Amino acid sequence: MAMATSPHNLLLKNPNLTPLKNSIFNNPITTTTTNTNTNTRFNLTTKPISIKCAATSQTQTPIQAPLQTQSHQDRVFNFAAGPATLPEKVLLKAQSELYNWRGSGMSVMEMSHRGKEFLSIIQKAESDLRTLLNISDDYSVLFLQGGATTQFAAIPLNLVNPNDTVDFIVTGSWSDKAFKEAQKYSKPSIIWSGKSEKYTKIPSFHDLEQNPDAKFLHICANETIHGVEYKDYPSPKNGLLVADMSSNFCSKPVDVSKFGLIYAGAQKNVGPSGVTIVIIKKDLIGNAQEITPVMLDYKIHADNNSLYNTPPCYGIYMCGLVFEDLLDQGGLVEVEKKNKKKAEILYNAIDGSNGFYRCPVEKSVRSLMNVPFTLEKSELEAEFIKEAAKENMVQLKGHRSVGGMRASIYNAMPLAGVEKLVAFMKDFQATTFFGISATFRSSMTQLSLYAKALFC
Repeated sequence: MAMATSPHNLLLKNPNLTPLKNSIFNNPITTTTTNTNTNTRFNLTTKPISIKCAATSQTQTPIQAPLQTQSHQDRVFNFAAGPATLPEKVLLKAQSELYNWRGSGMSVMEMSHRGKEFLSIIQKAESDLRTLLNISDDYSVLFLQGGATTQFAAIPLNLVNPNDTVDFIVTGSWSDKAFKEAQKYSKPSIIWSGKSEKYTKIPSFHDLEQNPDAKFLHICANETIHGVEYKDYPSPKNGLLVADMSSNFCSKPVDVSKFGLIYAGAQKNVGPSGVTIVIIKKDLIGNAQEITPVMLDYKIHADNNSLYNTPPCYGIYMCGLVFEDLLDQGGLVEVEKKNKKKAEILYNAIDGSNGFYRCPVEKSVRSLMNVPFTLEKSELEAEFIKEAAKENMVQLKGHRSVGGMRASIYNAMPLAGVEKLVAFMKDFQATTFFGISATFRSSMTQLSLYAKALFC
């Protein structure tokens, strides 16, 4: 015999449901809309709906949800490009250890960076990162500050002399900024730029005319703003390969041995803002230009195990928790599989929208991390962002330099977040096509939720 359903049972089955105020269940909503094809105006009136549920005679004690469930319900799907969403497991672990880290009697934020407690944290973080990326002992791993932007200066200062030639492939805003900063400390040359095509491509490596005397070749492995990502890497004819991996760091396996230096800001994929990670071949350390500030000298930091001065201790601790989580998932091979699935769902929705949504990036180099797209009618973008926020999906506005939309779907973005975004995109397209207002769309969404809860 089927059990009677009470309103309390209903809400327990679907905790996302909340009582509706001024909804179609309480008040009639009249929406005037226009069919743009016939220029005909008509009214859509939704009458109040009365729903009665049989109550059980037994009084039930409300179930107190655990802290993790409450936290999950209160959180949004954050599509920001950085600082970005972090794994929920990591946040909850940090929360549990915030006041008293593992019986030490103090928070990580209070520890001496030279004490045994923090030394164990930074050493384990480095060890786990080495495991994730299979980093050999030929490389030093440095936890620094100043963001990846500071490395635009530190790299030429440490690797070359002022009159040395270095090559740059410019595939977007960040590689362009790196080139401009390098002009102060070396003789950089752009051997390929995608600016004329609005940074939507990556060149064929066979067509690159590298300078024979170039000391290194610099690339940005994933352009956060424009959404282009290297699927393979060029081989410098002479010199070293240097890569900014800020926005796809630890999103997939990488053969570190192909690079002389990899650098990345942590705030996109592996931690909060404030930590910059540099992976550098040890034989490249110790040749800094005389004008190099002490805080930009890799030798200073390598000799002191990233503890020359007070490092961003809590940020490094958070990175360590993320590295643990990535290992628990099965390593970067498994992480990449999840990222490919998320990206495929989103790109398929864009490409299957008959032009309502468009991604300008060449398909072969579309980023798995940052998905830029535009709407067929740019005047709809503000409403798209507003309506998405109502559905707890935030930070979808594109970078101010390019406009449009951008969904950053880093490691920590769950599949459910991408699926919800795609469902919203399809709904937004359908209701916009029929000229239905946002108020009516919201009311129908609420009706749909309650119908599913009642009859499914």
